[in-house]
Amino acid sequence: MHPILRNILAIISGVITGGLVNSVIIMVSESIIPPPNGIDATTEEGLKAGMHLFEPIHFIFPFLAHAIGTFVGAYIAARISTKKILFAMVIGLFFLIGGIWMVILLPSPIWFTVVDLAGAYLPVAYFAGRIARGSKTE
Repeated sequence: MHPILRNILAIISGVITGGLVNSVIIMVSESIIPPPNGIDATTEEGLKAGMHLFEPIHFIFPFLAHAIGTFVGAYIAARISTKKILFAMVIGLFFLIGGIWMVILLPSPIWFTVVDLAGAYLPVAYFAGRIARGSKTE
C-alpha cells in the first residue's frame, strides 16, 4: 500500500477506534458509578447544572475513557502508519483538542482539568507509540 494512503488509513482508524472506546467507557460508567441523585448525566445541561455535586470518584471513568480511548486510537494508528510515534502523537493531539473542547463546553473542577489534559492524552499516545514501535527504530 502506498505510504500516504497507509498513513491516512492510520489516522482515520485511530480516531474512529479511539472514539468508540471512549464512548463505550463513558456509556458503561454510569452503571458502575452512578451520578449523584437528581443529576441528568445524559445531557450537557444536566451535567452543567449538577457538576458541583460530583465527587472525585465520579471523575474516574471520564479520565479512564479519555486515556484508554487515546491509547487504543494511538496504538492502532501507530501499528498501521509508517512513522509509529509521530502518528501516535497525532492521534494524541487530536484527542487533546477534543478534551480542551469538552472543558470549554462542560467546565469541570480545575484539578480534574489539569490531570486530564496533562495526563490522558499526549503521554498516553507517546506510550502507545513506543509499544507499537517495539524494538524497531524509526
